[in-house]
Amino acid sequence: MELILNTFGTSLSRDNEAFVIVHKDGKQRVPAQGIKSIQISRGAQITSDAVLLAIENEIEVLFMDKTGSPIGRIWSPKYGSVSTIRKGQLSFTFSHDAVDWIKGIIRQKIENQQALLLMMQPSNNVDEQRVKKAISRLEDYRSKIASINGEIVSDVAATLRGWEGVASNIYFETINLFLPEELRFAQRSQHPATDVVNAMLNYGYGLLYARIEGALIKTGIDPYIGVMHRDDYNRPVLVYDVIELYRVWVDFVVVTLVAQGVVTDEYFSVKPDGSYWLEALGRRVLIQSFNDYFEEVITQKGITRTRGHQIFLYAQDLAQTFKRFN
Repeated sequence: MELILNTFGTSLSRDNEAFVIVHKDGKQRVPAQGIKSIQISRGAQITSDAVLLAIENEIEVLFMDKTGSPIGRIWSPKYGSVSTIRKGQLSFTFSHDAVDWIKGIIRQKIENQQALLLMMQPSNNVDEQRVKKAISRLEDYRSKIASINGEIVSDVAATLRGWEGVASNIYFETINLFLPEELRFAQRSQHPATDVVNAMLNYGYGLLYARIEGALIKTGIDPYIGVMHRDDYNRPVLVYDVIELYRVWVDFVVVTLVAQGVVTDEYFSVKPDGSYWLEALGRRVLIQSFNDYFEEVITQKGITRTRGHQIFLYAQDLAQTFKRFN
């Protein structure tokens, strides 16, 4: 369970072994047991006693910006990393194994995109043919990625970024076929979003960034040591590598909401510069849908757990991989 405080004036305090949320509609007492994280946006408040209760119960506290991305984090010192993980992480980054790892991530990302396109129902035969063609083109890029090689990631990084970018353009262009015409978008736009669908995707990816960064920290991995993403100063670049495995989960949530026709003008606002931002209703619906989807139980590699826990299990496996490189 996540506590989300993203309404202006909301406050969080402590009452013995429980949190007390005070907002404009009243007061709510929530036991600390069972809470995984607390997410706080601008305009909300948290007391030091509530922070200490979170630390005592190994609940991460995240401070979020208006795009849903974490800009600060408080976590329990019990998460601490052993030196063998971080030393091995550095060695892994400059090994040939890292080339295979990042190739595998990008190929899995494209396979996930293909699977999502196959799940959706085209509205007519013309669109069905376009979807089939897109899936075939994506398979071509998966094959190209499999065939490329290099001694270290920097040998192939530029080529991989180029192929990954083209594949993503094909994918998002095809995703548009499943959206209401009035909500289709010209291209992916990030900072800022130029339409409501991209605003929802950006916010969803921000929530996912927070989950992945938290999983890496809890398993002793340094999120600031990336493999393909290595050049962004003071950014958790390993999160940018790992997130590619799971972006499709956000895509599914957003596309499903938009295709259902639930998005209204109350979900977003348009600023004078033409940028789109999610408002309280849009954030609330997206966060609830995101959390519901991530609490669904699925099976990966023979292990049946919630989607959120599957990310943690992946981080655990990655930590063990790094330890072997000492």
